[in-house]
Amino acid sequence: MSLSQIFSIPKALIGMVHLLPLPGSPRWDGEMGAVIRRAVEEARTLEAGGMQGVIVENYGDVPFTAGRVEAATVAAMAVVIAEVRRAVALPVGVNVLKSDARSGLAIAVATGARFIRVNVHTGVVVADQGLVHSDAYSTLRDRRLLAADVKIFADVQAKHGLPLVPTELEQEAKDSVSRGLADALVVSGKATGEETPMEEVKRVRAAVPSTPLLVGSGVTPDTIRALLSVADGAIVGTFLKRDGKLANPVDPDRVRRLVEAARAR
Repeated sequence: MSLSQIFSIPKALIGMVHLLPLPGSPRWDGEMGAVIRRAVEEARTLEAGGMQGVIVENYGDVPFTAGRVEAATVAAMAVVIAEVRRAVALPVGVNVLKSDARSGLAIAVATGARFIRVNVHTGVVVADQGLVHSDAYSTLRDRRLLAADVKIFADVQAKHGLPLVPTELEQEAKDSVSRGLADALVVSGKATGEETPMEEVKRVRAAVPSTPLLVGSGVTPDTIRALLSVADGAIVGTFLKRDGKLANPVDPDRVRRLVEAARAR
């Protein structure tokens, strides 16, 4: 697989749409209209600024579960993502936190999203939710039964967690592709917004040279060119927000700055 199959460009910039709290989560304020308006506005800002894709996640639903999310979360995300799909022409992805790949896949099929991000696709991770178990077995069989052309972007040693059993980065990357059948891999820093170490990007690239590779956190205009010299794309959230603060809306000027930096020679 090549990322150009989804984004029509070999080096893709994917912007994050962090949803406001959804029904049933502790900070839900009872107004789905506000959730939809914010998501659509941010997706349009990302598109206007030159990003090649967007990924929508339920970031406002903290604390996250280690397993499957509630039905209300799936329903709400499907409604919002359907509206985002109508609002922009960009390819749209889904990430159901912490790592509910099967719900993400169901939402993608229902809404026409092109890919899902799976934070724990193989192995077991120790995180603030406790033990997060992977379920590549069910995810891949669901995709087959649904006849879904939805790609799986799998994190390698995902942020905000550590493998239950120490595992070399290279081995996890290889297992995610050869045993988990991931279509692309994501390498991130230790936490949301933290810089992704270039050395780790290079190690994963060397381990699985033919698999698309994305940088998943801490990308800025100062680092984007160097990262894209090794990786095939980047998923960007924190930098694109007003004042670089995750809770703020997407800032059109910051989107423009990142895209211009990525295009610079």
